[in-house]
Amino acid sequence: MDSIYLTPEHELLREQVARFIAREVEPHALAWEEAGFTPREVLRKMGDAGLLGLMYESAHGGAEADALTNLVFAEALSQSTFGGFIITVLVHTDMASPHLHHAGSAAQKAKYMPGVTSGRTITAVGITEPGAGSDVAGMRTTARREGDHWVLNGTKLFITNGVRGDLYFIAAKTGSARHAMSMFIVEKGTPGFTVGRSLHKGGWSSSDTAELVFDDCRIPADHLLGEENRGFYSVMKNFQTERIALAAMAVGHATQALRLTLDHVRDRQAFGSSLFDKQAVRQRIAMLDAKTRAARQFTYHCAWRVTQGHDVVQEVSMLKALTGELVNEVVQGCQQFHGGMGYMRGMPIERLWRDARVLAIGGGATEVMLDEVAKRY
Repeated sequence: MDSIYLTPEHELLREQVARFIAREVEPHALAWEEAGFTPREVLRKMGDAGLLGLMYESAHGGAEADALTNLVFAEALSQSTFGGFIITVLVHTDMASPHLHHAGSAAQKAKYMPGVTSGRTITAVGITEPGAGSDVAGMRTTARREGDHWVLNGTKLFITNGVRGDLYFIAAKTGSARHAMSMFIVEKGTPGFTVGRSLHKGGWSSSDTAELVFDDCRIPADHLLGEENRGFYSVMKNFQTERIALAAMAVGHATQALRLTLDHVRDRQAFGSSLFDKQAVRQRIAMLDAKTRAARQFTYHCAWRVTQGHDVVQEVSMLKALTGELVNEVVQGCQQFHGGMGYMRGMPIERLWRDARVLAIGGGATEVMLDEVAKRY
């Protein structure tokens, strides 16, 4: 164990995830990159292994674990070199379904949570819109009450698991005040709800991403998730879980890039010796490794603070900004030492380079995160 926060049980979980990735992901994921999505059977296998919904109630198939255990899972998952697979899973476990866990009624959880934890029901969350990304309160999707139904109208954009999801947690304006929004449960196949288009990205190729369209989409009144007009605060609360998971993903990508690069520079011969024998190369790698290890410990400290019940908005905003920028610095530096081969499709370092870029954007852009930090001084 290499952290004061880890226990033997955490190490067993890490090893279990590593075995799953080696057996079920790495041999097949290049084909998923070409197809543009991760097969839902993979999530079913993860559910069968008890790897989904670690923090959820045991009555619904969860393990009732804490935020540190959930971080171990996210970091272990991020040892894969296929970011599209990782984000497919983390959206399901750490970004979408937490809305049901935190705000769902007993009846809503009983109906939907067993499918979530088993991987039979794939979840997505719809917050981002064409004109509202980090500015959540600027969304224009609306929901109006009509008798015993809510009627949704609007468009969501950049929705991971949007094409192949089964259950969607959708944010919509329900009042005139800037922060008056609510969360809703929308099932695939609901009349008035369509996938507008599948989106093609620069990275995360093995995750499906969609535009969602709501055109007089009628859902039962009991599909309101949590309190009316309090959805903004639910979104902000869940962002902390999401951003810790994205930090774990960033640290995982940086760690893998360094591992690949150390192997490469020890083997690659140039000008009569290995690249590792060049002082500039090995010192650059050492500095990138130092930054990555420091960021990893900060990530664990933030998760530990969550387990202690502390307000972590400022620290997690720092963490998201730090790791989103750092992973790009590390992966690009490592790619440089691979030379021309580092720019070839199919090479893990090239894939990590493409996948790393969005980690400074998604889940809260660096500039927005730094402003959240500054507002709390």
